[in-house]
Amino acid sequence: MAGNLKGLVLSGGAGTRLRPITHTSAKQLVPVANKPVLFYGLEALRDAGIREVGIIIGDTGDEIREAVGDGSALGIEVTFIPQSAPLGLAHAVLTAEEFLGDDDFVMYLGDNLLRDGITPLVDEFRSSDPDAMILLQQVPNPESYGVAVLDGDRVVNLEEKPKQPKSDLALVGVYMFTSSILDAAKAITPSPRGELEITDAIQYLIDQGKRVEPHVVTGWWKDTGKVEDMLEANRLILDVIEPVMDGELVDSDIEGRVVVQAGARIVNSHVRGPAVIGHDAVIENSYVGPYSSISTGCVVRRAEIEHSILLERVHIEDLDARVESSLIGRDVTISRTDAKPRAYRFVLGDSSVIGLT
Repeated sequence: MAGNLKGLVLSGGAGTRLRPITHTSAKQLVPVANKPVLFYGLEALRDAGIREVGIIIGDTGDEIREAVGDGSALGIEVTFIPQSAPLGLAHAVLTAEEFLGDDDFVMYLGDNLLRDGITPLVDEFRSSDPDAMILLQQVPNPESYGVAVLDGDRVVNLEEKPKQPKSDLALVGVYMFTSSILDAAKAITPSPRGELEITDAIQYLIDQGKRVEPHVVTGWWKDTGKVEDMLEANRLILDVIEPVMDGELVDSDIEGRVVVQAGARIVNSHVRGPAVIGHDAVIENSYVGPYSSISTGCVVRRAEIEHSILLERVHIEDLDARVESSLIGRDVTISRTDAKPRAYRFVLGDSSVIGLT
């Protein structure tokens, strides 16, 4: 095993299933509990003792660069690696060949969340020294994932989104590799969807007699590719937050675990946790219910919100029904006017979804 272990984080995907939010923003920067999804992965690598991290970027690269900077704020050294087009995970590995050199590395998909981090898994990889280690979890819908078939503690077969899955063990978006994966990625051909699949590259290692070890993850894992997944990840993270009160409370009551960040004002309102109220947010004459993340600069007046994520500078005012199970993009305003006749007025981006009840 090479002594140095690097990190490779994939942050190039377009995020089509999170539209309209991702028309203007990278999916890996959508916040969960007011922190970009991507940062959870970067922190997990850092906590496992990895300092050198390459981040694969695509069309949203400028935004990712701006958010992450040189990585020093997160305790890592970051190298940005542009990928010409999203041509598959194995193609991303080849794109990073110069950065990776002969070193072993952990590949982490930037929109994945693992509750328990990866430190024990990295330790196991270092000590058992396989050619590759994959993380697996039992799922109810394996046909939506890469699926692994095991024989004891060895992986014997991998298949990408099989129509008839041979097991219910899905590949979690974290992989550990030696440099042998580079040769494997060069040896395979594109799949029917035109991508160099990482499952094919790992299968190539298996077929060459290399040792690929599985590790079944028992804590929760979330791929935050869809709105429901974002809300679920938000719920899971908020479930384990510790309360913080750095903002201002005026004639309000807070119940349960709530984080109120600096500059936030809560006036004549009720907040029931778990919830996060971001920097400089204003909550006035309102109710914020469990599993809500209110981002920086939001204003909520005379409204009720529950089980929702509000991105920066959302303005919600004078609503007579509760906003729930919603993901609301930056700078959105939702308000009621007294104009007659009563009517709904919308200015909506592509792929918006509105439910009126």
